[in-house]
Amino acid sequence: MGTAKLPALLWLLAGVVLALAVNPAHGAKTRHYDFFITETNYTRLCHEKSILTVNGQFPGPTIYARKGDLVIVNVHNNGNKNITIHWHGVDQPRNPWSDGPEFITQCPIRPGGNFTYQVILSEEEGTLWWHAHSDFDRATVHGAIVIHPKRGTTFPFKKPDKEIPVILGEWWNDDIEHVLDKAQLLGGDVDPSNANTINAQPGDMFPCSRDDTFKVAVQQGNTYLLRIINAGLTNDMFFAIAGHRLTVVGIDARYTKPLTVDYIMIAPGQTMDVLLEAKRTLGSNSRYYMAARTFITLPLDTIPFNNSTATAIVEYTDSVTARPIGPPEFPVQLPAIKDENAAMAFVTQLRSLGTQEHPVHVPTHVDEHMLIDIDINVLPCDPTNMVEKCKEGPQGNRFAASLNNVSFQSPAIDVLDAYYYSSGHGVYEEDFPNKPTAFVDPPVNNGSGPLMTKRGTKVKVLEYGTVVEVVFHDLSSENHPMHLHGFAFYIVGRGNGTFDESRDPATYNLVDPPFQNTVSVPRSGWAAIRFRADNPGVWFMHCHFDRHVVWGMDTVFIVKDGKTPQAQMLPRPPNMPQC
Repeated sequence: MGTAKLPALLWLLAGVVLALAVNPAHGAKTRHYDFFITETNYTRLCHEKSILTVNGQFPGPTIYARKGDLVIVNVHNNGNKNITIHWHGVDQPRNPWSDGPEFITQCPIRPGGNFTYQVILSEEEGTLWWHAHSDFDRATVHGAIVIHPKRGTTFPFKKPDKEIPVILGEWWNDDIEHVLDKAQLLGGDVDPSNANTINAQPGDMFPCSRDDTFKVAVQQGNTYLLRIINAGLTNDMFFAIAGHRLTVVGIDARYTKPLTVDYIMIAPGQTMDVLLEAKRTLGSNSRYYMAARTFITLPLDTIPFNNSTATAIVEYTDSVTARPIGPPEFPVQLPAIKDENAAMAFVTQLRSLGTQEHPVHVPTHVDEHMLIDIDINVLPCDPTNMVEKCKEGPQGNRFAASLNNVSFQSPAIDVLDAYYYSSGHGVYEEDFPNKPTAFVDPPVNNGSGPLMTKRGTKVKVLEYGTVVEVVFHDLSSENHPMHLHGFAFYIVGRGNGTFDESRDPATYNLVDPPFQNTVSVPRSGWAAIRFRADNPGVWFMHCHFDRHVVWGMDTVFIVKDGKTPQAQMLPRPPNMPQC
């Protein structure tokens, strides 16, 4: 972009222009929230520790809004470390300044500082979420975003009797910052969490947890909208409720054709709107387990992972005979922990709603084709790390990850500022490859272990309005939830094995594919997405397994301004945090 630096006296004018530019549409509202980042003591699994929270809550507060609203969130960092907040799945039209990823669109908010985010809602309707986007902070700094239909409109299904956020997550007994520091120091994998959780509670199968198990009170004949979020750092999840079927009606704040299933598979970063009809099916029992279990595709059983099942309880409270007494009904019909067929069977059934009110607009002509290899790699041990010398890394190296053989390296200043002021000279390179490239010798570390890779801050620049097809191709023998900031995209195809560009596009669904912001790429398989680059700005794309983000499974799309004012990035706010 190469925009000249604004004189200090023009900052006030820039702020006024920004405020006018992001005024909500007619009939919408501006809603205000204050987030105070604080250290708060919480106890789980008989273990008390201090964690970062928003307003002392874990999970954090829910943001409520309607489609098209403007949400102003003033974040005050009263914690002990730098932090940023991301509004996951919010497109933020023309407004990358408030997107949140650390050193991509902003410098972090320092302890004692604050920053006001302008969260612009546009086409999103349903469930999204917010979370920290710095280090591993989102383990405890996260919460739901509930976006209701505009006034005068309604859900494309019967209005539920009640809405219930259900946030799936993970708990570490150790300080999460220590978990990350240890992995980076020793070069190995991240220690697995000690428990999966439902609304921050592991459930009554864990020690010191029975009394605080999350409970949902229901009445026979009512319908409940479960707003399910996978906020976990490391695990895909299977989710189900004993004795009940679930009807999926939305994913990533976009409506789907109703899909009634026994279970769902939800990847980190994804959200699902699911209807639960309260119809007792197991005699007079009034208590039923809700459960979430890890789904994992790691190829070796020697690699440690969290294989626990988190539980909550659905309780019927509508009559004397339905009082919550006795143990919940069990077992929940969850697929096995490594049941890839069950996961694929679920995700391939999802379809966009495709009605007049919620149409489907799949681009049929593609301007730019990209094939992106996803891989787990290694890098040489840091020569300054003389204490531990990567003793837990493979072959004396340290774990890394890559897209098209490039392991992303975050710059010292954020990419957005570098682009806005000086076209990125010395901060990033505009040569992220459209296809895999090999440049490391020897390529396979003498025939054993992961591939060596190379670090770089490489971005992909797109002209405004370009239609992009990205085919993610997994080489790592592990599922990957790939998330794109600034856009939702159509998942037009997926499959097992190596992508065949002469055969596989014939299998694409160009009629009603799901419209999402996070796609689960199958182990040793592929997934194809399409989107129109009509949101100018700087937008992060990365795996939503947080250890892979740290290892470098990321890149950045820079979408250039279009020709009209409504196709151009908003001006830089005057109160951006400084690096």
